[in-house]
Amino acid sequence: MKVAFSAAVLLPDYFDALLKPDWQQAREIGAEIVKLEEAADTIKRDVRANLSSSLFMPISRSDLLELLKSQDKIPNRAKDIVGLSLGRNMEFPTELGPLLHKFVDKSVSAAALAKSTLEELDELLETGFSGREIDLISDMITSLNTAEHETDIIQHEVQQMLYKLEKQFHPVDVMFLYRIIDWIGDIADNAQSVGNRMLYIIAR
Repeated sequence: MKVAFSAAVLLPDYFDALLKPDWQQAREIGAEIVKLEEAADTIKRDVRANLSSSLFMPISRSDLLELLKSQDKIPNRAKDIVGLSLGRNMEFPTELGPLLHKFVDKSVSAAALAKSTLEELDELLETGFSGREIDLISDMITSLNTAEHETDIIQHEVQQMLYKLEKQFHPVDVMFLYRIIDWIGDIADNAQSVGNRMLYIIAR
């Protein structure tokens, strides 16, 4: 999750570069995001390879694999954003810049909350799923759900602004702009999925 978040947390700087536009800086940051996504994939494969079905754990193997899958979607989506935006040398409407920055920041903040929540898992296991630690994690997951909802609201605002500006751009470019917006929102959605998987594990 730390590596997954490290990829997502570069997105604000990446969009800073895109909006200038500074293609050299965007390529450099994009390459770092891709490198971190590949590192996350390596860790994912290592975890899967070492999860023997005979290994005794306080949580089920299937639950852990689902949690891992949710985490993996965060750097994957960050890499998708880089691949599409750099591959097409995408230009963003200047008027969209401030709101887009706010949107990216809010989506990444949801990923930060997911990471913080997951870091409590060690303490939860050590305390044997004690009530105090469960309450703490539940509160953090509630905050994560709130952050994801706030991201949805900003995403709608971004889409509405783009709708007003889209006649200035080629229809194909507009289509890919909407896709990038959806993918930014996916960062928060996937972070929420991490929290929901943890809540499911606790409930069981």
